[in-house]
Amino acid sequence: MEVKELSLPARRKDVGWLRAGDLLFLTGEVVTARDRAHLRMADLLSRGKELPVDLRDGALYHCGPAVRREGKEWRVLSAGPTTSSRVDPLLPRLLPRLGVRAVIGKGGVGEETKRVMKRMGCVYLAFPGGCGALAARAVKEVRGVHWLDLGQPEAMWVLEVRGLGPLVVAVDPSGRDLYEEVRRRMGA
Repeated sequence: MEVKELSLPARRKDVGWLRAGDLLFLTGEVVTARDRAHLRMADLLSRGKELPVDLRDGALYHCGPAVRREGKEWRVLSAGPTTSSRVDPLLPRLLPRLGVRAVIGKGGVGEETKRVMKRMGCVYLAFPGGCGALAARAVKEVRGVHWLDLGQPEAMWVLEVRGLGPLVVAVDPSGRDLYEEVRRRMGA
């Protein structure tokens, strides 16, 4: 199986060739967000406010990294994925406003989110749980942090990554969903 690479920012055509089951490595800017950051994004956008970072054509990573301050810099110690279903109810409204090309997490997303992602030309990339140290090695720089008042794991971290992965394309731009295929095969 060929392992592919995706550089961010990415336009619709840059992810359009990805297919469910593809393995890839990601390079570019990735923004992390967990539950509380998603709620804050939804609140700000609903009030017509701007977010502190532009996610258009980028990647939203469902992750609460373990981070340590070293002098004036931040160092990511672990950056494993969190379960996407925790924020799935917010994604159908958020994703079109954010304009992301990739959502990274674990466990997949719901039907409504998949329909929105298909319309947008967005992919869902699964990163295996338990690989936080591997993900941290791909972080080359912490470019910024927003909303530290939510706590370090819930803050929005802007990370420059090189070779983040391996990621599995779990939902591709056509809407094909590996999680659903496995559930059908298992009779669930």
